[in-house]
Amino acid sequence: MTTVGANWAGSHEYGARELLRPQNADEVAAIVAAATKVRALGTRHSFNDLADTTGDLLTLVDLEPHPVIDESASTVTVASGTRFAVLGAYLQARGWALHNLGSLPHISIAGAVSTGTHGSGVGNGNLSTAVAGLEIVTGRGDLVRVSRADPRFDGMVVGLGALGVVTRVTLDIQPTYQVRQDVYVDLPWDAVLGSFDEIVSAAYSVSLFSDWSGDTLKQVWLKSRLPDPASGAAPLVLPDDFFGAQPAGDKVLSPAGDDIDNTTVQGGVPGPWSERLPHFRPDATPSNGDEIQTEYFIDRADAVAALTAVRALSERITPHLLVTELRTVAADSLWLSPAYGRDTLGIHFTWLNQPEEVRALLPLVEEALAPFDPRPHWGKWFAMGASDVAPKYERFGEFRALAEEFDPQGRFRNAYLERVLGL
Repeated sequence: MTTVGANWAGSHEYGARELLRPQNADEVAAIVAAATKVRALGTRHSFNDLADTTGDLLTLVDLEPHPVIDESASTVTVASGTRFAVLGAYLQARGWALHNLGSLPHISIAGAVSTGTHGSGVGNGNLSTAVAGLEIVTGRGDLVRVSRADPRFDGMVVGLGALGVVTRVTLDIQPTYQVRQDVYVDLPWDAVLGSFDEIVSAAYSVSLFSDWSGDTLKQVWLKSRLPDPASGAAPLVLPDDFFGAQPAGDKVLSPAGDDIDNTTVQGGVPGPWSERLPHFRPDATPSNGDEIQTEYFIDRADAVAALTAVRALSERITPHLLVTELRTVAADSLWLSPAYGRDTLGIHFTWLNQPEEVRALLPLVEEALAPFDPRPHWGKWFAMGASDVAPKYERFGEFRALAEEFDPQGRFRNAYLERVLGL
């Protein structure tokens, strides 16, 4: 029997009986068909019990990637447990790219798209919006393939593991492109609240970092997509003053601490999309590593009012916080995506590893955000229960029906799905 252990940050100890390591989709199907309770586990980057079970966990990371590019369709199909860093390097070497990446290239493809909560940019859908097809083992142990032509597809991409075990994923791709990453420091809060849309629209992807104290934010990261040199477009020139913030130069800055060297290349040096869109390098531990994370998603139209409400809690939040990241994502049509139907602001909290203090803070943060209909990050800490969460998704009833259809025996149900979605 293989010990399951904890998630990557050590903040959740898995309660499953055993960790199984299937090598292919047939072995996944056999495990599911014989199971009473089972869940899939990727790269352990959830901070809660979303991927846990009282039965067995099966890890997807041993599935061989076997990426297949279809140039005529502009897609790539790859094993679900493949890390984005691996797929990114494969695509870049062949002249292709994804439209977006999360801050951590360490995460598995299926884990990221099943929660709909990674990737940023005002004009960019999250990583889940690139999904063009899925291969999934249902609760009956059947291997099913679906594409965007299936009317149920938008309900299946962000499935939270409730519909089955995803074994392969087909993603939209595009010709490769270059990105430069520039960091500014000490952005005045007055500028953020007065020019929010202009600031977050200033690059392909923009991240603002703060600890909620003082009159300025700590850092601004601009990830600018560069035009093809063959286009004849003028070189990108960034300002010396960004809404009152000053350039950080080429110094490597980590939002989790100035003494941590784990970030991708900054200083405006052009590089492949796969090496600039993530915040963190795949060869280093991301973020701080000893932490708890929370994130809430609200309508971007409510950004200024919501940020003002959270700032009022700064004296309570700051002593227990490593850093907050503010990022945006474009609206989509995926039923359980936190960006469903609305352009979105993500308000992310990387907490110190202080479980009792964080649990006490979460209801206060959620109360402050309540007027703005916050949707929690599915894989991080939050206090809301099913009566709070399910009504935030207008197609939840249809998702529940999908769960009954694909998993009639409840093999994939767990305490999380019961507590958070009432499944």
